[in-house]
Amino acid sequence: MSRLFASVRARATLAATLVVAVALVAAGTAVLLSLRSNLLGEAGTQAERSAREVATELAVGTPYADLSLDVDDRPVQVVDDDGVLVAASEDLERISGTGVDAVKPQPAAPRDGEDAAADDAGADADDDDSREPLEPSEIGERITVSDGSATIDGDKEDYRFAAVPVKTDDRGTLTVYAGAPLSAEHGAVNTALTVMLIGFPLLLAVVAWVTWLVTRRALRPVEGIRREMAAITASEDLARRVPVPGTHDEVARLATTTNETLAALESSVERQRGFVADASHELRSPIASLRTQLEVAAAHPELLDLVGAVADTVRLQRLAADLLLLARLDAGERPADARVDLAALAREAAEGRTGVRVRGDEGVVSVAGSRGQLGRVLANLLDNAERHARTVVEVSVRQDGDTAVVAVADDGAGVPAADRERIFERFVRLDDARSRDDGGAGLGLAIARDVAMRHGGTLTVHDAPAGGALFELRLPGARARPARDG
Repeated sequence: MSRLFASVRARATLAATLVVAVALVAAGTAVLLSLRSNLLGEAGTQAERSAREVATELAVGTPYADLSLDVDDRPVQVVDDDGVLVAASEDLERISGTGVDAVKPQPAAPRDGEDAAADDAGADADDDDSREPLEPSEIGERITVSDGSATIDGDKEDYRFAAVPVKTDDRGTLTVYAGAPLSAEHGAVNTALTVMLIGFPLLLAVVAWVTWLVTRRALRPVEGIRREMAAITASEDLARRVPVPGTHDEVARLATTTNETLAALESSVERQRGFVADASHELRSPIASLRTQLEVAAAHPELLDLVGAVADTVRLQRLAADLLLLARLDAGERPADARVDLAALAREAAEGRTGVRVRGDEGVVSVAGSRGQLGRVLANLLDNAERHARTVVEVSVRQDGDTAVVAVADDGAGVPAADRERIFERFVRLDDARSRDDGGAGLGLAIARDVAMRHGGTLTVHDAPAGGALFELRLPGARARPARDG
């Protein structure tokens, strides 16, 4: 069991750790992507700002030699309509990602008059048909962003480049490429990734440790219940109970249910022990009487009381049959599902009995169940009524809605209100029926109630109109009887 608890703790810890790990990976990925996107956007903004500063200088006619190309050691290229590099950062040694690999400017061809303007217009149209035409000395609003690398004064870095077109009066349309370093983006992303690679395992370890401790604490009452149940099993002491924690949670409810089960089991065992003791006591008397008669007959055959021996044998046989039926009922035997006419069964049970009258509807009053067991109920009720009646016993059978009702009334002394439940207990006989010869073993009414309950009905006792006892058996009709699992 301890291994089971350890396994439960291990599974709970593993599950919690995996869930947190998945959540951390998803959150970390989202953070890294967002961080990278923001930093790339900032780098693009910086590159565009640098490119527009140079484009502004070109728009006002600043010569190539006077352009601010070496501010902050960022790579800058100025390319004309023919793709010729006309200006670049001074220490630029190598560049990629702009579409122009040249790093050394070439002299621009002179352009005069309208031919130059026409050439500029044609070159502009051929260069990018989708780009909106620019007015003289106008900086384009649409920019192009790309990623690449550049080597400046021996240092190679990754850059984000922004391309800004500018229309000049005398030099045609130029394109300014300016880059912003991505070192900050790489550094921030790498730092965040390093923190995550170090912090996530530590966090997962903390989650696993806390989950292990919490799970062990939560399962500690279960372990107490297990130990107590093991002790109860070893000692067979059903009076013991498992500890109930004061947490008012599922474990507390489990302990409460376990104690209720133990109480029910203890009650059942005690009832079974009492039943065995009472049965042994009841069986001892007829067996002893029968043995005495047989021993006398063996020594003095002429003294054999054959009638008494037969009576004791019959009584012993009936008691054994009653005990067998009670054992079958206690075992949960399901009654048959046959259709039984209670009116006909009552007339059959009353046949041959003196002073028993059956009245009621001549129609069929049907129930679903065991004909033999229901006949046993009616026979037991009639036996009990005959035993206590002064003159007459009345049996009535009627239909009350979906319920079949059988009433057995006598004109005897009746049953005191305090004893109306006790008489249905096994081996119980009231003061006026203590004699085993006259009152039986005290199983008839117990059997009758058990059979009634097994058929989904009830058996109760009330005052009869004539002053005696009225036993009322109520059973669901053939269509209304619910299924019972026993």
